[in-house]
Amino acid sequence: MAIFVHAVLDGITTDQYDALNARLQTVPGIFEGCVSHTCTTTDKGLEIFDTWESEEHMKAFGEKMMPIAAELGLPEIPSEPRVLPVHNQWAPGGAG
Repeated sequence: MAIFVHAVLDGITTDQYDALNARLQTVPGIFEGCVSHTCTTTDKGLEIFDTWESEEHMKAFGEKMMPIAAELGLPEIPSEPRVLPVHNQWAPGGAG
């Protein structure tokens, strides 16, 4: 079942995000199961909005991503992301 993930990343800068994203882009298969990803800025940091094919895909991503984030010195996020089941997802021009 597809899931929607909303993560609040207070204290994370766009430079830190960009450095992490650049490293993640070099890891084969790390984004397997990711349907969409959006990062927005806030007054406190960043917010991430993802859709994943399954919670298992999201967890596999997290297990690979977290050590890289720690290696780059990103602070640990104090709260877990909000995970919701997807009822319907589509993009303009695509099948829904």
